[in-house]
Amino acid sequence: MPIAQTMIAAVALIAWTTTMATASPEVWKRQGWKTDFTKHSIEWREVLSGGPPRDGIPSIDHPKFAAAAGLRGINDNEPVIGLEIDGDARAYPLRVLTWHEIVNDVVAGKPVTVTFCPLCNAAIVFDRVLDGQTLDFGTSGMLRNSDLIMYDRQSHSWWQQFTGQSIAGTHTGKELRMIPARLESFARFKARFPKGKVLVPNNPNMRNYGRNPYVGYDTAAAPFLFAGELPKGIAAMARVIVIENGGEPTAVSMALLRSKGRMTLGGTVLTWEKGQTSALDGPVIASGRDIGNVVAQRKGADGVLKDVRYDVTFAFVYHAFHPKSAIVQR
Repeated sequence: MPIAQTMIAAVALIAWTTTMATASPEVWKRQGWKTDFTKHSIEWREVLSGGPPRDGIPSIDHPKFAAAAGLRGINDNEPVIGLEIDGDARAYPLRVLTWHEIVNDVVAGKPVTVTFCPLCNAAIVFDRVLDGQTLDFGTSGMLRNSDLIMYDRQSHSWWQQFTGQSIAGTHTGKELRMIPARLESFARFKARFPKGKVLVPNNPNMRNYGRNPYVGYDTAAAPFLFAGELPKGIAAMARVIVIENGGEPTAVSMALLRSKGRMTLGGTVLTWEKGQTSALDGPVIASGRDIGNVVAQRKGADGVLKDVRYDVTFAFVYHAFHPKSAIVQR
């Protein structure tokens, strides 16, 4: 086993042991949480400490942007979350999000939260207006099914990043609206939006931006801080594309889509093209192996294909949250 994976396993064991002794509302309240823990939709034993405390992985609350055209310091093949709302196009590079995981932003006047959970490879954008109130999100330091648990600073409610659902606190049971975005190479973003903007670090020296602190993670035998059931018939760390099919979640293996190049599933047209590196492979994100670009679209009322929400995640994540849903592999 590579040294990086050995270290991950050791840290996971320590975190698991520590969490088993401390995971309870009483302990969390002593840590300063103001969450209404009388309201929750999960078992507390499902929550594990990821290591850092609340906001130990700092969200970006005052994002800074630069013009995409001519921007240096980021390679064309690097992954970014490409978001466009009413003509306002912005790219959020994983070289930055890997170290912050959450960006609270306003795009075309709409408050949004752009998120990336490295342990799940889940890149999801949310509308952060709920019941007329604009929420600001931070990292809780907690994980469930190895996925980031966010919290809103207004109520201290906890939110599952993979589903957008509140799992503890005042907002338990409520769900954030997901906004279509692409996980794509920087080159593809620039081609789509030549006048687009790109998130840049407020302090370039704050983190080792461009480096991957999870070296070899997406080729590991097992995920980090996960004790649930692994999927059968597919590797735990195999990438899958998650879409909605008739209002229900559906997943298709990246390997299948890659072999076909294009396929239609329940009215959603999926395409794959090379040219995007993995953010969780080598020590430098720009040098990671090519995992390709995915686009998910459906025909609108005018017959034109339009982007729909999708997520590229690991098979174990999809199985953990949707255990009764099979992954399409052929």
